[in-house]
Formats: sequence, structure tokens, C-alpha cells
Amino acid sequence: MPKRNPYYNGPLSDHFDGLRFLNPAGEPETDRSLSDVLRWRRNIPNNPWPAAVPVVPVRPAPRAEGVRITMVGHATLLIQIAGLNILTDPVWSRRASPLSFAGPRRVNAPGIALADLPRIDAVLLSHNHYDHLDMATLRWLHRRHDPLIITPLGNDTIIRRRIPAARLAPLDWGESAPIAPDAQAHVVPALHWSSRRPRDRRMALWGGFMLRAAGRLIYFAGDTGYGTGAIFTRLREEFGPVDIALLPIGAYDPRWFMAAQHTNPAEAVAIMQHLDAKLALGIHWGTFKLTDEAREDPLRQLAEALSAQGIDPQRFIAMHPAQVVEA
Repeated sequence: MPKRNPYYNGPLSDHFDGLRFLNPAGEPETDRSLSDVLRWRRNIPNNPWPAAVPVVPVRPAPRAEGVRITMVGHATLLIQIAGLNILTDPVWSRRASPLSFAGPRRVNAPGIALADLPRIDAVLLSHNHYDHLDMATLRWLHRRHDPLIITPLGNDTIIRRRIPAARLAPLDWGESAPIAPDAQAHVVPALHWSSRRPRDRRMALWGGFMLRAAGRLIYFAGDTGYGTGAIFTRLREEFGPVDIALLPIGAYDPRWFMAAQHTNPAEAVAIMQHLDAKLALGIHWGTFKLTDEAREDPLRQLAEALSAQGIDPQRFIAMHPAQVVEA
């Protein structure tokens, strides 16, 4: 095992041991052994996804004064708020993979063509997995828009090696960076892990974001498990009730393997309740086949979870590429 961290060299903390980052104490362990991986791969069910799902891309307005959120696909959304344009985990590549010819392939086109993006002010980048940190997309955005990239510790090193002039704000959990005079992005804990290659597991930090702008609060979870639910209760205590929560609802089966790192729809509904969110938007489903569930299963499970809790389905909407929500 490596004896030094190639991405980050900083002080010890309750979630950094000098080599690797850790999830909050008391939460389930996310590391999986090779035997766990082989057990999963030996028992994959026959749930083929469609080869392609049609999408009619939209062209956003240059700016929006209220809150306008457009789904691009997976965890990529365009947030337009108070005259700012902010992207989350931008991935426009055909595959979520270090290889152009192998790895999970997107089944739907992006809901916005890259060339149709308005001027991007900032990128919120949650962690370094290939379905969230897409270097080809980041290079394109840097050339055309030069956005500020706000990301947890260590991911800045990964980006800087490929984009030396990138504007980067690397943050620890609990730290924040201004995007504009009335807009601030806070990096907050998530229950997940990181890796770009076989021997760098948990050497860059992962996290979610609280975006506060023009008196509104938007939570972007990135990737997270539910765990004990305690981190979401603490977020509500620290930041207050959330106006809009962007919550992952896919990539959850098999549960014995995925539960510590990815929420299922019922857990996403629980997170919405912990956060006191007025509105939740379901993300991280239906674009890349990463796990075992059928493509439409998150929609079914979300509807069942909302019905079981007596929650109006309009309070939690599973976003489709090119779908726009104004709030």
C-alpha cells in the first residue's frame, strides 16, 4: 500500500488520518474487499437497460433571476439562481470511465448540449469518481467559461495536473467559498469514498454542498449513503430548512454492497424529511448503468416510498434529462 497521499498533505483531523480520509464516526464502513466485488459480480441479475432513451435537449436562458434547475443527466444539473449559472458534477462524456471504449455508457443524451450552456460561473464538484469528475468536460468548460471549481480537498490536485490554470477552491467539510457577493457554497459531509485508480482509495475527500444564494438554500448531496441519518439531522440544525434538495435515488442494488455508499429512494425520502426540504429533486439515476437495478426501478420505489409516507409526489420529483424545474 502507498505510504503517502499523492493528492493531499494536510493536518490530521477527525476525518483524515494522515493518509486517507474517513467517513464520520459511527457511520457504516464503505470499503469493500475483492471477494465482496467478486461475490457481487457473480450474482448480477438479468436487468438489461435500453440501448438509448430519447432526449430533446433544451437551451437555457443566459441568466435567471429566480431559481431554475435543468437536468443534464446523472448528477449533472444546471442551477440558475440570482443571476448565477452553476453546474454540479459536470459529465458530458459518453462513458463514465477512464477509457473511451469501455465502462458504463450513457443511455440518454445530455439534457443541454455543451455548446448551448450559458456562461458558467462555478462548478460544484463532489468527488473524484468517473461518473462525477469528468476531465474532458472540465477541460472544455475551462477553455470556454473558466469557472471557479469548488471541490473537497485533494480533488484540486487531480484537476490541476490536467488543467494547470484552473480556478480552484479546495475545501474541507465545514468550509465555504464565495461565488458572488450574495452566494456562498459550503462543503458538507457525505457518506461515500473516493478513487481514481486501484491504490488511491479515500485519498481525496468527498462531500455534498449547501448553496446559499439570494436568501435561498439548495442542498446538492453528490453521492451519499444514508447511514444512521445523523449527518442530515446535523445539516438541518446547522443550516436551517432547505428550499430544494438534490438527492440521489439510483445505483443502490445489491443493498448488502451499496447501502453504505448510495441511497435508495426510500432513504432519499427520509433525507428530505431530515432536512425539512420544501422540494426534493431525484438525481443519479437512469443515465449510466452502474449497479443491478432496472432502469425504471427508482421511479417505482420513489412512488412507493412517497405513498407510504403520505407525501405529495410533487414534493419529490425524479428528474429526467432536459426537465426544468422553477421554484
